[in-house]
Amino acid sequence: LLHTLNRCGTSDASGDASVRRPNFVLMMVDDLGIGDVGCYGNNTIRTPNIDRLAAEGVKLTQHIAAAPLCTPSRAAFMTGRYAIRSGMGSTGRVQVLLFLGGSGGLPPSETTFAKRLQQQGYTTGLVGKWHLGVNCERRGDHCHHPNQHGFSYFYGLPFTLFNDCVPGEGSDILADLQKTLRLLVVLFFISILATVLWLTPFKFIPTWNCILMRNQEVVEQPMVVETLPRRLLTEAQQFIKRNVDRPFLLFFSMAHIHTPLFRNPAFSGKSLHGLYGDNIEEVDWMIGKMTEMVDSLGLANNTLMYFTSDHGGHLEDSNSRVGQQGGWNSIYRGGKAMGGWEGGIRVPAIFRWPGRLAPGRVVHEPTSLMDLYPTLKYLAGDTQPDRHLDGFDLMPLLEGKIERSEHEFMFHYCGIYLNAVRWHPPGSDSVFKVHFFTPNFSPPGAGGCYHTHVCQCFGKHVTHHDPPLVFDLFQDPSESRPLSPETEPRYSEILAQTAKAVERHRNTLAIRQPPHDATGVSNQMTWEKILWKPWLQPCCGTFPFCGCKEDPSHSV
Repeated sequence: LLHTLNRCGTSDASGDASVRRPNFVLMMVDDLGIGDVGCYGNNTIRTPNIDRLAAEGVKLTQHIAAAPLCTPSRAAFMTGRYAIRSGMGSTGRVQVLLFLGGSGGLPPSETTFAKRLQQQGYTTGLVGKWHLGVNCERRGDHCHHPNQHGFSYFYGLPFTLFNDCVPGEGSDILADLQKTLRLLVVLFFISILATVLWLTPFKFIPTWNCILMRNQEVVEQPMVVETLPRRLLTEAQQFIKRNVDRPFLLFFSMAHIHTPLFRNPAFSGKSLHGLYGDNIEEVDWMIGKMTEMVDSLGLANNTLMYFTSDHGGHLEDSNSRVGQQGGWNSIYRGGKAMGGWEGGIRVPAIFRWPGRLAPGRVVHEPTSLMDLYPTLKYLAGDTQPDRHLDGFDLMPLLEGKIERSEHEFMFHYCGIYLNAVRWHPPGSDSVFKVHFFTPNFSPPGAGGCYHTHVCQCFGKHVTHHDPPLVFDLFQDPSESRPLSPETEPRYSEILAQTAKAVERHRNTLAIRQPPHDATGVSNQMTWEKILWKPWLQPCCGTFPFCGCKEDPSHSV
């Protein structure tokens, strides 16, 4: 009966939907493993609300992040283009932005899906994590800020959630370098200047990085982590309420489940997987509240809801006190920061739009987080010319109008280095993955890079393969059995076709000389741009005496 009523309601709303453009609610979890969700095979962590989204919508099983780390993955997601095109690919050991006081970030010249929809008359909001930079040349220029990239409203973390934000949780930022520096301070009594240079950016990380902003105003510094989930959820709900009568885009970019894990008494000890499982179940509750808000306001039939993660779970994140703090990537090899291994880039993805998308549909074709940009453009009626895109409109695939993905080839980067290529040959179920290099795990025999906490993309940290490693993901999704000319009749063809695809792909990148990257865009991930600059540090109050607390009753 409920299903019938819902279908009838869809029919009645179809006329309104044809007049008013659809709303978009995009929900992204940070570091969620594809194996952490019930509808993707987890039967021990309870995710009824996410599972309901899948039952009422379309579930994708081969949804791929353009990078296995936050900053480059989110840059690609926002722009519909590989991160290398916007200068967001790293050449060295640091693959994400480290300090809010750095000058790197998503270039002002880039175009996000929020900017395109804003130009179409949409009200656009980002609640939660950004991690794509703030300032360029001076404090307050906000050249990388969400407000400058098409989001008319922003509330949340301009940076990200790090262990450094909570006392006693340790440090994520260049942790091994910090240990070396501390040893030098103790053993060799290095100069006062060197000590100060260490203390300033590292000792005060909670003050510099762990802040909350509302639009371009710092409203809390350092932020109170314990109340953060509720505040982000409330802000996301309020944004929908404020815009119920006009087309809107909301990107709800959750702080979960990046460490430090939250300790909400309402969820603590309730799961079968310790604190990590508790956090997943809290995420599910938040997704349920968002769905409830859309439905209760009568927006369901005119709202595309999307649920995903920015990349796979962090296998190396654990400690003796809490246990495993990173996600489970199911049967897939590797995880966060491990280049092209499937566990770090295959993420959950669910689209729900009652009346437009058939409930319970499952798509096994290769798709990408970069596909959101062209999909949103199409649904918003944006037909204006655009720059080169790497994503494709997903609607024909989601609606079942086509059966094959337009992604015949996909390119997997580790920093600026082309790590692997995925080929889905026409007329075949096979999806071949060609790895040019793979990370060296440490200690030897481990399943991750435990000495450095995240894997690196260059030098002694990787092993180059000649010939490349080749896997058939259709037959071997765990990437455990490399193919050879003896076991795969198409082996030579696979290498030849991927080589041609790589050449075509690289021809789409304008070749320039350093300090510009291969696209001609200034590289945003150099040490010069990443490291802390006091004159760029966002500050509540008078620098360096930054500090303020948000009035919990304040809501815009």
